[in-house]
Amino acid sequence: MRARGLTKRFDKLVAVDHVDLEVPAKQVYGFLGPNGSGKSTTIRMLCGLLTPTDGEIEVLGLKIPAQADELRSHIGYMTQKFSLFEDLTVRENLEFLAAIQGVPKAKTKGRIDELVEQYHFGDRQKQLAGTMSGGQKQRLALACAVIHEPELLFLDEPTSAVDPESRRDFWEKLFELADIGTTLLVSTHLMDEAERCHRLAILDHGALVADGTPDELTEKLKGRTFTVDSADPRRAQHSLVDVPGVLGVAQVGNTLRVLVADDAGDPTQRMDKALADAGQKARVVQAPPNLEDVFVAATHKGEQDRERAA
Repeated sequence: MRARGLTKRFDKLVAVDHVDLEVPAKQVYGFLGPNGSGKSTTIRMLCGLLTPTDGEIEVLGLKIPAQADELRSHIGYMTQKFSLFEDLTVRENLEFLAAIQGVPKAKTKGRIDELVEQYHFGDRQKQLAGTMSGGQKQRLALACAVIHEPELLFLDEPTSAVDPESRRDFWEKLFELADIGTTLLVSTHLMDEAERCHRLAILDHGALVADGTPDELTEKLKGRTFTVDSADPRRAQHSLVDVPGVLGVAQVGNTLRVLVADDAGDPTQRMDKALADAGQKARVVQAPPNLEDVFVAATHKGEQDRERAA
């Protein structure tokens, strides 16, 4: 899947701003960004549900949106909100989606039996979908999305309303799909989910501000992240936020996590001085970066770019 200069405007609002993407086959590719960053709009354009204002899209060798009708039989789509029929049973939902997606009648029963076993619905086939837990509903929605064995699966914030255990189980299913050759594009605003992806794009205000594997993205921040141990982390935080070169100070338990600018040089002396001036006994230690640091750095750069363009 490839996009070049992908843009979507709604009157004066630029929802997606000249995004270039290349999604590798047979991998889990993540879209990370806050609500309103353009993730859902981008996904809807990539799968042919929304016509871009500008740019080019090629998915599975097809030009989108011109060949969107041809594409639909090769993709699956799962939204954040449970969108199946709550007054139908698990099996009835699967049967309905099989008919909608054109699964041959001769294969339908076998395919549904396979999914019932794979997604652990053996004792729930006759249960109404509306009576299931959030995690069970998401598993059913995923089973329905892949009933026609799509080559490409779009998932828009698929686990935002489920508990951590259900989320972990759901991600195991996604990796099983990747193992059999399915390409998956997953949007999320959750850092722990982003860390699971093979590759990741970060969107902010409709613009692509970072792209790479989680390891590649964190490696770029090497030397720019620190932890600060203090007996009074709240006071220590207030003393550090205005230190030149400091981009962000976040409290994690009793420890502060500090991100500094790329051109900040060695900021430890400035931080030590600011803490001492505030009467804080604290220890500043360099720490390995994580994806939250990547997100803060990327969105800060995006904000600077927007200010220069204004």
